[in-house]
Amino acid sequence: MRYSIALAAAMLASPLAAHDIRVVTDIPVAHSLAAMVLGDHGTVDLMLERGANAHSYQLRPSQAQALAQADIVVWMGERMTPWMGRAISGLSGDTHAMALLQVESALLREFGQAKDAHDGHEHDHSHDDHSHDDHAHEGHGHDHDHAHDHGHSHDDDHAGHAHSGLDPHAWLDTRNAAIWVDAIAAELSEHMPDHAAEFAANAEAAKAQITALTAEIDTILAPARDMAFVTFHDAYGYLVNQFDLTQAGAIALGDAASPGAQRLAELRADMQADAAVCIFPEAAHDPALVTTMIEGTGVRLGATLDPAGSLLDPGADLYGTLMRNIAQAIADCAQG
Repeated sequence: MRYSIALAAAMLASPLAAHDIRVVTDIPVAHSLAAMVLGDHGTVDLMLERGANAHSYQLRPSQAQALAQADIVVWMGERMTPWMGRAISGLSGDTHAMALLQVESALLREFGQAKDAHDGHEHDHSHDDHSHDDHAHEGHGHDHDHAHDHGHSHDDDHAGHAHSGLDPHAWLDTRNAAIWVDAIAAELSEHMPDHAAEFAANAEAAKAQITALTAEIDTILAPARDMAFVTFHDAYGYLVNQFDLTQAGAIALGDAASPGAQRLAELRADMQADAAVCIFPEAAHDPALVTTMIEGTGVRLGATLDPAGSLLDPGADLYGTLMRNIAQAIADCAQG
């Protein structure tokens, strides 16, 4: 099933008007942010199916066709959704591909980077030569594997225990969402300059919502400030950094392989050393390892986290719902 943001109700059964924009996105967060800014000037299609793994999804032929008909592709980037990068590399024509992780002002971090290390916002992740409006038809060869940006191969990012380099889960810092809606507005304005003021106003409204959301999340997480917790997947560094949380570790450092006995033993030791209170399973991952990890430890089992929003109803409201759900799950477990 492919999800879309509709135009007005009267347009649902009609072909897209010639002046409207077709936007295609990879994951629900990109879909949500694009929908906030686009308003009723086109459609936003989501490629990731409900409940699917955002890192390892495979497009269906009908989705590849929709992608080929897009005016703009708004996606996270190769580090997050390599399957979308492969699909984009085969595009021709006038499709513009915008990778949010390449937006120059984005606040990015490395896996394993110390908390608060990016608070100065002085982080050059070498995307100066990869502007956010890379075009699918310009003959770049679409080298969306920017391993040279970080001095390591893409395989290091999501394979086994070699979890190093750029952490692509950057939407879990709400400041990036605010940065990205401005970038999306700029991209849309290039295609529909007559509506640039409207896109800018939509972005401003979205940023006001994100500012309020940030304050809300900060309040929700107050009971969890002094709690150490463990997650299934090493995806929460941005959230931990922005809201001053304490993560004792993650069961799986990568997405391609299950952790071995040695890794689990090390994590148990870390949980004990950090006096971890809660552990959280994750959508699209087997919860059995989480159950195994807490046997005999006294660590509480938290609610299932869904960092990519793969189980949520897509739309402009999804980003706020996603962030609130994660924060509330952490706070609820902290309070027992």
